[in-house]
Amino acid sequence: MRLRDVIERTKLSRTTIYRRIGAGTFPSSTQISDGLVAWYETDINEWVANPMGWRMT
Repeated sequence: MRLRDVIERTKLSRTTIYRRIGAGTFPSSTQISDGLVAWYETDINEWVANPMGWRMT
């Protein structure tokens, strides 16, 4: 999923997403190529199902 899709799905801002990634409470993105990142949809779905209990493993 691209960032705009993640924002739409989670209702979080870009800043909040990256802040939570840094804190380990949101799935990390995967670099696809130079300047292009995306998230696995399964990771985002797991986070949406349990945002307060999700922890990076």
